[in-house]
Amino acid sequence: MSSAEVTVDRPSALRRVRRRGGTTDRTAAMLLLLFTVIAIVWANSPWGATYDPFWDTDVEVGIGGFRQHLTLHQLVNDGLMAFFFFTVGLEVKREFTLGELTDRSRAAVPVIAAIASLALPAVIFLALNASSGNGHAWGIVISTDTAFLLGALAVIGPQFPARLRTFLLTLAVVDDIGALIAIAVFYSDGLQLAPLAFVALLIVALALVRFLPVARGPAYAVLGVALWFALAAAGVHPTLAGVAVALLIPVFPPKRMEVERAAELTRAFRESPNSVYARDATRSLRDSISINERLQTEWGPYIALVVLPLFALANAGVRLDPATLAAAVGSTLVWGVVAGLVVGKLVGIAGATAIVQRLRLGRLAPGLTMPRIAGGAALSGIGFTISLFIVGLAIEDPEQQDLARVGVLAASVIAFALGWAVLTVADRVRPPQAIGAKLMRPVEPERDHIRGRADAPLTIVEYGDFECPFCSRATGSIDAVVAYFGDEVRWVWRHLPLEQMHPHAREAAQAAEAAARQGRFLEMARMMFANQDHLETDALFRYADELGLDPDRFAEDLRSPEVVRRVEDDVLDCELMDLHSTPTFFIGERRHKGPYDSASLIRALEASRDA
Repeated sequence: MSSAEVTVDRPSALRRVRRRGGTTDRTAAMLLLLFTVIAIVWANSPWGATYDPFWDTDVEVGIGGFRQHLTLHQLVNDGLMAFFFFTVGLEVKREFTLGELTDRSRAAVPVIAAIASLALPAVIFLALNASSGNGHAWGIVISTDTAFLLGALAVIGPQFPARLRTFLLTLAVVDDIGALIAIAVFYSDGLQLAPLAFVALLIVALALVRFLPVARGPAYAVLGVALWFALAAAGVHPTLAGVAVALLIPVFPPKRMEVERAAELTRAFRESPNSVYARDATRSLRDSISINERLQTEWGPYIALVVLPLFALANAGVRLDPATLAAAVGSTLVWGVVAGLVVGKLVGIAGATAIVQRLRLGRLAPGLTMPRIAGGAALSGIGFTISLFIVGLAIEDPEQQDLARVGVLAASVIAFALGWAVLTVADRVRPPQAIGAKLMRPVEPERDHIRGRADAPLTIVEYGDFECPFCSRATGSIDAVVAYFGDEVRWVWRHLPLEQMHPHAREAAQAAEAAARQGRFLEMARMMFANQDHLETDALFRYADELGLDPDRFAEDLRSPEVVRRVEDDVLDCELMDLHSTPTFFIGERRHKGPYDSASLIRALEASRDA
């Protein structure tokens, strides 16, 4: 098969995966926007007089001897939103355990930027409202709406958004932590000691649930509901029950023994299908993934597509009559909200990022530029969900609540328009580099896998996939190139697992990284290329054993956050350069086009030496 045919036959797997993520974000944001519009139209329609009475309808929630009288509005804000904060807590726990926040140098920039984006908006709001009687409502401007933020980014659709999206997600996690602390400390009622003691006992019980041999899910659910009632009785906002439960649910990468057990049971079911094997295989597959990740996957769509739209419907119904709009124009409360969210978020995030970069306290991921950061910072002024949530906690007067909601809605519209403008202008003034023509990440001897002298004058970089037959054949070309140039050339391997076509490619890449931690990268790479039809998990462990690797260390490294992130970094670099076929070669820093037989590669390297 020719090189041209190879390129045509390989769909852009990375692009499809990223597009699906963007579509999900866009759908959630559009649904949230739709229900916001419905709420505003309802409140300002001829039936607008029914809006507040409907949400003030009394309901009773009870379990056992506990009873809680709520309005429909409180049921949404105090009850359903506990599930929203539950998913926020799950994400926070995962990011600190396995995600971006485990890498201090990578996390430093968004974490410091998030802290600045919490503090500066509050300072701006207080500067305008300290003497107005609304100073205590500063919490309205501190948080960013993650769902709207990611949805807005998907709608705007800048080229290669993955790095910016990851940065904003990390920032949003820290932002959410700040908002949760503010709600717990500043926007809860007077504490009641007896119920608070019961809260402590429930938290201890929740921490011990992980040790139950069975029925952990029901135990978390029952104790979580009890914690909601106890927090309400203690004077702490009950939505924090969701956060507490989420933070106490364990998260861990898949463990070798459990994955192998699941594979054995699945194989047994395939060979002898019956209900017992089906039950055991299903349970084993479920238990091999942490409860945290299962819950995020299962609950996330319901939160994004049901809970948040209902919250918008219950909270965004602000009356936009001439009197309200006239009062908004001259209201320091409104201008404090708008300035805090729009100006505070933009200046706080972009300014803190620039300072951190200048002082070298952290580093941005490759491909992230300050114009991109500024666009994301502007979009972060969309403070819809938690901002509206805190409006109801911080302000009692209905008219002032309406003004605050006007400010939140206005700030969200302005922030979206400003973010769109900044990202669009930035891409036009400083267009993205020619896609994939230049190596985005320079060779780093302390990071990269290098065959040959680290300081060799000639460099050939290969982005490949251990399950790709063309990459396997290319190893012969590389051997010939190295034999021809000797120690004048260095070959560098980077990962581009095409998972849509090669289901074992990513785990094989992680296996290579795990072997590299024991100094056997090249040996593992050759072993996997020689056995491309057998790259299942048990086969990878067999190859590690044949190479004499420490099996326990290999098992631990295979799915460690550092190894997973190392492979993902290469994958994101490929998206930034629009690489979606393997093997892809770079000669020096320039992309090689054409055949990759040894003679062609040798000519390209000779030409680079003469350039």
